[in-house]
Amino acid sequence: MQKIQNLINGELVAPQSGEYLENFNPATGEVYSFIPDSDERDVANAVKAAKDAFPLWSNMQKEKRSAILIRLSELIQKNLDKFALAESIDNGKPVWLAKSVDIPRAVSNLHFYATASLHTHTETHAMEATALNYTLNTPVGVAGCISPWNLPLYLFTWKIAPALAAGCTVVAKPSEITPMTAYLLSELCEEAGVPKGVLNIVHGLGTKTGMAIVSHPDVAAISFTGGTKTGEVIARTAAPMFKKLSLELGGKNPNIIFGDADFEKAVHTSVRSSFSNQGEICLCGSRIFIERSIYEKFKTAFVDEVKKLKVGDPLNDDSWIGAIVSKQHKEKILSYIKLAREEGGTILCGGEEINPGGKNAKGYFISPTVIEGLSFDCRTNQEEIFGPVVSIMPFDTEEEVLSYANSTQYGLAATLWTQNLSRAHRMSAKIQCGIIWVNCWLLRDLRTPFGGMKGSGVGREGGFEALKFFMEEKNVCIKF
Repeated sequence: MQKIQNLINGELVAPQSGEYLENFNPATGEVYSFIPDSDERDVANAVKAAKDAFPLWSNMQKEKRSAILIRLSELIQKNLDKFALAESIDNGKPVWLAKSVDIPRAVSNLHFYATASLHTHTETHAMEATALNYTLNTPVGVAGCISPWNLPLYLFTWKIAPALAAGCTVVAKPSEITPMTAYLLSELCEEAGVPKGVLNIVHGLGTKTGMAIVSHPDVAAISFTGGTKTGEVIARTAAPMFKKLSLELGGKNPNIIFGDADFEKAVHTSVRSSFSNQGEICLCGSRIFIERSIYEKFKTAFVDEVKKLKVGDPLNDDSWIGAIVSKQHKEKILSYIKLAREEGGTILCGGEEINPGGKNAKGYFISPTVIEGLSFDCRTNQEEIFGPVVSIMPFDTEEEVLSYANSTQYGLAATLWTQNLSRAHRMSAKIQCGIIWVNCWLLRDLRTPFGGMKGSGVGREGGFEALKFFMEEKNVCIKF
């Protein structure tokens, strides 16, 4: 059975401990590979390699760094089918989804930042005829990048691409639940021309490997995507060390549908925004608020569409919903469905574990679940479930639905459906989220800032915001 290896100083190596963790295929419930159980020794070696490689990489011409990253993106594209299949097996998502969204986005991430780094600029400020101020941007040094399990290669490259493009060297940790595509990427680095030590990938548990990266004194910046509780731990560790921090955390996103919405588009897109990737996307709309005048009509149409979604083997093209990423996460989701019932909710569809049979008989499958009858402030509507579970409830006024939308500790994304332009602007200004989609969902421009408010994170990724995060600004004042 395959044993994944760490990438340290350009070499694929076993963990110092010699110990490995089991890696499960969520669609079958069976172990299919092993992951390094790395510790602080592996991280120390990776950080040393990154630190040693930093002078070469940071002083390399931008054009040469750009060409290497573009070459890496081209190699992923060349191996699209291989990466998509690996992502599906490792994560449980339908292979068609990985092939059409996850892997192409990873290619785009690398290509975007490879080219964006060529177009950075700095400002100058003349003090009449006495002095000139200008700004220099220099890479921070060794960057620690820690990515989650829901969009494995998509979000892994979303972090390492701007860090490498900015001139930083990187010590990265993919999720121990979904390590395979990061490992496949590490196999391409030499062919792409990535110098030794520039990108190091260390696998293992967050509590050991992840925290060793966060706490290492030679790691200058931490970019993390994951749960809010983990983000709190990272902040408590890194802040006293004065590291730069970018934390992309949880969400409990509102989807607000007014009576004047384009009904068919709102229904169709709301199904996507609720259940894409098994609902395991931080941007999914898990709380659907519908204006009372169309509530019953929308509820009927929405539930009818949800019931048509096929749950099954991720390797089948007709499976719209695949497997939940792990047994532990499956049990968490089921516990919230149980809680929703206890809180007075009515299950309109789904709400149960599914056994597709055959080779998937022991896999982790849950039917897409729609719940009504819950209060806006109950636990089910306040806590992040991160699965194929949504609640729906009616509203009467803008003020009412704004209070519902802004009632959680989170503030990542919101979706708003209305044909009233004034209302769209008015609501967008008042919803406490970092990203507002009006009459669409997950329409992404990589140039735009990405991030949340409140418990959904600190800082922004995307565009030049990400490049700036991995750089230090210094002002130079020259007196004439």
